[in-house]
Amino acid sequence: MSGVGAASPSPSPAPSPAPRSPRTGGGDAPDRPVPGEDRLRMVPQDLGRVPPRGRFAWPGRRVLAARALSLGGALAVTWIGADQMMQAFESDRISALQMALRFLFVLTFGWIAFPACAALAGLLLTPRPPKTDPEAPLTARTAIVMPVYNEDAAEVMGALAAMGRGLAALGHADDFEIFVISDTRDADAWSRETTAFAALREALGDPASGGMAAWYRRRTLNTGRKAGNVQDFVERWGGRYDFMLVLDADSLMLPETILEMVRRMQAAPRLGLLQTTPALTGAETPFAKLQEFAGGLYGPVVARGVSAWQGDDGNFWGHNAVIRVQAFADSAGLPELPGRKPFGGHVMSHDFVEAALLRRAGWDVRMDPDLEGSWEGLPQSLSAFSVRDRRWAQGNLQHAAVIGARGLRWPNRLHMAIGIGSYLASPVWLLMLLVGLAITVQASWYRPEYFPATFQLFPSWPRFDAIRMTWLFVGAMGVLLLPKFIGLGRALASGSIRRRYGGGLRVTAGAVVELLLSALIAPVMMLMQSRHVVDILLGRDSGWNPQTRDGVAPPWREAIADHAGHAAAGALLAAALLVTQPEVLIWLSPVVAGLLLAPILSRLGADPRVGAGFARIGLLDTPEARAPHPLWAQAEAAAERIRRNGAEGLSDLAANPVLAEAHLAALAGPAPSAAEDESRHLAALTARAKIEAARDSGQALGWLTAPERVELAARPELLEALAARPAPLPAPSPAPSPRRKPRGTGAGGGTKRGGGDA
Repeated sequence: MSGVGAASPSPSPAPSPAPRSPRTGGGDAPDRPVPGEDRLRMVPQDLGRVPPRGRFAWPGRRVLAARALSLGGALAVTWIGADQMMQAFESDRISALQMALRFLFVLTFGWIAFPACAALAGLLLTPRPPKTDPEAPLTARTAIVMPVYNEDAAEVMGALAAMGRGLAALGHADDFEIFVISDTRDADAWSRETTAFAALREALGDPASGGMAAWYRRRTLNTGRKAGNVQDFVERWGGRYDFMLVLDADSLMLPETILEMVRRMQAAPRLGLLQTTPALTGAETPFAKLQEFAGGLYGPVVARGVSAWQGDDGNFWGHNAVIRVQAFADSAGLPELPGRKPFGGHVMSHDFVEAALLRRAGWDVRMDPDLEGSWEGLPQSLSAFSVRDRRWAQGNLQHAAVIGARGLRWPNRLHMAIGIGSYLASPVWLLMLLVGLAITVQASWYRPEYFPATFQLFPSWPRFDAIRMTWLFVGAMGVLLLPKFIGLGRALASGSIRRRYGGGLRVTAGAVVELLLSALIAPVMMLMQSRHVVDILLGRDSGWNPQTRDGVAPPWREAIADHAGHAAAGALLAAALLVTQPEVLIWLSPVVAGLLLAPILSRLGADPRVGAGFARIGLLDTPEARAPHPLWAQAEAAAERIRRNGAEGLSDLAANPVLAEAHLAALAGPAPSAAEDESRHLAALTARAKIEAARDSGQALGWLTAPERVELAARPELLEALAARPAPLPAPSPAPSPRRKPRGTGAGGGTKRGGGDA
């Protein structure tokens, strides 16, 4: 394992940017969907071979002190906890269950000790932000790269329009280009993307007249998922850009923050990647508001701690980061892992691995927590969180095949170990609870042996130090909650932060509610993540499903069905404790209550109406929710204009020549021939036959399968054939029956809003 001063390659200073390619003319004509290709070679890295030797710079004293406090402090706290646990039990008469409990306790105690000590390091050893000249000219061209996969196109393009126009207003339209790289599979979503992209170009203005250039490319094959999408962009157009700002579909960043990041990259030629700490925003439901509040209050504490100990051995979170394109192409090509899924195949959680490979090649990877104005969305429900978490769990556990790669720096290995441990912690916690319950049952049902030795005169009484265990429990809770205490104390001690949250009373009330609700949700998350780990170990692949980003409350029957197992586990646990050790039920009441209430917590937590009620009383409000930055309003207004003028699906392309023209203009090239792709050619043939046989365009669309709809969207001749069919007749509206109210109205006749049951 490489150490701080281990040998590894040292990159040469970044060369001066090459003369920029012209904005218009030739392959860069503004009416084309993509610019002329400027290729870079991106070779998959060999994880079993150490790259050419070099030297890394030693970290500064502040970073070394932060590492000593974070890692050394965690080891010291864990040793103290383990020692107290050993003294609580009789050392010479320990059973197998007690040994297992001690082992699991040490694992969990060490797991919570490290973030607590890292939070202290961030508090005491906050990294100093680098200084840059705000008036320094930009000499680099940066691509604002937006990967999309069946997303809400209007929201995505609205955010890009707000960022692009903001950069143009600051006089930097010529220094940036927007590049939407699509992996969308759904034909209707594709048509929404292309027409929304046309509206984005119109909003940004003509590049020849001071506007910003925007490009769009959709891949035919989704090789490598998101990482493969970005790699395809780098290999085809990476030579056109010095840096790329990689976003996610729910990302939004202040133009001023983007400019500052580019200036920092220019000022540090060894810097390969600069990561921001995105704030969570856009919460509509109680579950989302819970995450948003926790991220806003405690996130800066965690971010400063991570930044303090990692130094230039940083990590990549997959988005809201600026990357040096040439360095990325040279050193961050991902290999295909050997073996079967879920551990083999394409790297899923690519960001950790890309950061480790950049660092292995000698490039600095840094996170600057002082960079504000970086936001991302969040799951609005527990079920949506679980779907995303399942994919993340597989990606992080897959790092077990990467963590031993040759030449990696030890902090990068630690990042991967933390990611793996974040999912193994749930089954470890579950095992510790089960072992503790087994010991409780054993103590209730089995009589101890008071005379274990022959001819023993006096009995050997079992020894268990309940007072020591109580204090150990209190200490463990203190370690677990220390980052939260630091975050709350920081907010109460700072007048500006306190006022942004609406006052000390409001922020304290929010912290109490967040703590209580998180304690109830934690056992449900424990069981969900434990199941994820078991599924992965059994070889079940998560697939690649688009994220659900909107808040819609599920029906009660669905919430009950999804969490019936959790509620049953809570009822069984409560019954077992009542029969054996009723006093233990008091200690485990948060676990029991969370499991029993899982259907209610899930259903109400996903209800935007309940979230609106929280907002009306200011509960779990963050500064961003109380006073959103004007950029959000600009993005929402742009998204609404784009949605109003864009296509809803393929039927609009058939009925509206303007939308059809916008879609056709975004097609990057001719459809593949039969020799290139026989299956696609067959789908195109059957789609044409169905269109010609249908009585109108509506019937034709109803007949087409998903692959045929994709081919329809990909081929101008098929779209022309569909447009030539008669439009479907509007369905007659039946007169409402006077004997009953129209469906979906309340007592006052108004249409009900929101999802789920009334």
